[in-house]
Amino acid sequence: MLKHLFTTSSLLLLTATTFAETPKKKHDLKRGINADPKEVEDPDFKIQGEYTGTLNGKKHGVQVIAGGAGKFTAVFYPGGLPGDGWDGERKNRVKGKGETEEDATTIRAQNWLATITDGRMTVKAIKDGAETEAGTLEKVERKSTTLGKKPPAGAVVLYDGTMECLAKWQRGKMSEDGYLMQGVKSKDRFGASTIHIEFRLPYKPFARGQGRGNSGFYMHARYEVQMLDSFGLEGKHNECGGIYSTKDPDVNMCFPPLSWQTYDIEFTPAEFDDNNKKTKNARMTVRHNGVVVHNDVECDHSTTASPMREGKEPGPLYFQNHGNPVRYRNIWVLPK
Repeated sequence: MLKHLFTTSSLLLLTATTFAETPKKKHDLKRGINADPKEVEDPDFKIQGEYTGTLNGKKHGVQVIAGGAGKFTAVFYPGGLPGDGWDGERKNRVKGKGETEEDATTIRAQNWLATITDGRMTVKAIKDGAETEAGTLEKVERKSTTLGKKPPAGAVVLYDGTMECLAKWQRGKMSEDGYLMQGVKSKDRFGASTIHIEFRLPYKPFARGQGRGNSGFYMHARYEVQMLDSFGLEGKHNECGGIYSTKDPDVNMCFPPLSWQTYDIEFTPAEFDDNNKKTKNARMTVRHNGVVVHNDVECDHSTTASPMREGKEPGPLYFQNHGNPVRYRNIWVLPK
């Protein structure tokens, strides 16, 4: 990331009065915020997220999704959060709705009544109209096990926050805080490769569906692994971690918006004969936040919006611009 250097004399000019006069950033929640989470003033942002603990003696996880203006949806997972105990059976998920009134957020779901205050969720079980204390869940902030993974020997570093790496992208743009912005294509082209990407989705509580932090990573500029704020959703092919129009992720590992997330991808390109007829489909294994969500999946067609058709020639890395402020860092490729 970019570092700002100050001389001793310039530091002396930054008085307490100067700091006090510095205007606060104005955020448009409908357009989307992509900033340091500490800068987000929306109180709903502090409520949304993941909670875990035990209810009636059994491990549970809950994902709370901000819907704007104090409204929330929530998903209860028996066994723990996705990737941390939940068995992946969608029929076992329990959905609920919530709302903030005064200093507490109340969530009502089938057989559960939860209250969130000060980063803690207190849950009551409801049976035959009677309420009994079930347990308390603590808010957690999970991090990908591959976050900050360093490029191995022989890897091509495509973005590390420097201007030198920015020049490796067509239409390359850097945000004020030193991250790569959406809508770029690498100048280098690759064949079979291992790819590491770190990305951050914006906070857009009022948006829904494909409007909620949409981008996408296209391997070879042909096959898209979707990027979208799909926190708490079903886990479909057009949601985060899905291979668009090809396959749903095995588990929805999307973290809350403004969390740094990772894709680690093993990619094998399609093969073609001398007449340019395809003889083998492309294949990829995808780890989302360190968890395998696609294991050696066959990709039999390029994504509809891909900038390149299938072919024998190597292809670039491409990050789609879908009008959302998505950010990227620590991008490298290890050719095989």
